[in-house]
Amino acid sequence: MTLEWPCPSPDRCGATEYAFGYRTGRAACVLIVPALFEEMNRTRRMLVETIRALDTHGIDAMLPDLPGCNESLADFSAQSLDSWRVAMARAAAHFGTTHVLALRGGALVAPDLPGWALEPAKGAGLLRQLLRARTIAAREAGREERLEDLLALGRSEGLELAGYRCGAALIAGLEAGLPAPHLAPMTLSEIGGAALWLRSEPGEDAAQSAALAARLAAEIGA
Repeated sequence: MTLEWPCPSPDRCGATEYAFGYRTGRAACVLIVPALFEEMNRTRRMLVETIRALDTHGIDAMLPDLPGCNESLADFSAQSLDSWRVAMARAAAHFGTTHVLALRGGALVAPDLPGWALEPAKGAGLLRQLLRARTIAAREAGREERLEDLLALGRSEGLELAGYRCGAALIAGLEAGLPAPHLAPMTLSEIGGAALWLRSEPGEDAAQSAALAARLAAEIGA
């Protein structure tokens, strides 16, 4: 089901955002923090199927939109890692979540709850991928762009990266961003399946989602 939650926003005070999941009042509820940028789109189906699998284990789970992403009406260019951290903390409080599962770059903005980070990514690594993709696209269009010049521009004015208008605050946050240290890291080899965030198109893996849900349920004790 899709639920609304009140979210603080740097550009829209008291905005309402959406989340998909189940909140039925069961004792355990997992807040799922998605991956960032295109990795978010490629893995959304995987996370939705994980929520459904957790339901079969008697565990609620919620997947909130990051402000500026998916159905959110917030301005993406106004977002930063700090604003997303505040938003995820607000979502956790609103839904009364007890644990958190962060995927990839989601570990950069996860709230302070016990939980796990699946293949956590450093912000600098994500930023390098975005910058390289831009330089490759520029080269194919007959332009030459240097990583150093782009990064300097991003720090002062922001940058358009992979279709996202990233503000200077987001660029700075990614440069220094590290996965939340309180989350237990989890590798893909522990649950099996392919790294869906590396595919060129969104994908799903029902067995992978089921294995991830079973792992979380076992650790939660459901």
